[in-house]
Amino acid sequence: MKTEIQPQDSNRAEAFRLWMSSPMPMVTLVKTMDVHRLVKVSRKSDIKFTTLMCWCIGKAASQMEEFFMLPEGGRLFRYDRLAINVIVQNSKGGINSCDIPFTEDLQQFNRDYLKLTATVLNECRSTFLEDYMVVGTSAMIQTELDCIVNQYTDQFSNPMVMWGKYRKGLFKSTLPVSFQFHHVQMDGGHGARFLDELQKSINAL
Repeated sequence: MKTEIQPQDSNRAEAFRLWMSSPMPMVTLVKTMDVHRLVKVSRKSDIKFTTLMCWCIGKAASQMEEFFMLPEGGRLFRYDRLAINVIVQNSKGGINSCDIPFTEDLQQFNRDYLKLTATVLNECRSTFLEDYMVVGTSAMIQTELDCIVNQYTDQFSNPMVMWGKYRKGLFKSTLPVSFQFHHVQMDGGHGARFLDELQKSINAL
């Protein structure tokens, strides 16, 4: 469910005052993750690497209350559910968005991921979950990337996690991850904590 809250009644009151009218309120943090565990689990379970990464993002986000609030159109809203957005290359060669509800049940998340992305691929239309706080993702797995900085539009203030192709090493595989978020939603310290929580989710998979 999505509920409007008064900024002054939240712990983001000062951030709302300072950053809501900023022409560029987004912050981007970059961290290199150890994804050896993801690679290993993907090979053993036959679940796609990207699906596992998205589940770990949802798992880490669900541990932080900041992810359940989002500024939109000069107002502040609180949500009680999370979803992960993925970009799908459709059957016509274009791209569409697909929101996948987050659940701590990995097998259910994988089933939803496969079903919903297949629908978007075939029907060539985006699907959205209106009452969910959506964490965006963008995986450009064709090439290795050091950093990604996304565009900003005032119509879209959701946090975004982006990455390229993981790097195979002798003893571990690594993946630079870019995390972009609205400064009203969280501060740099919260963003850094999320990246630490993401690494923990990966390691515990």
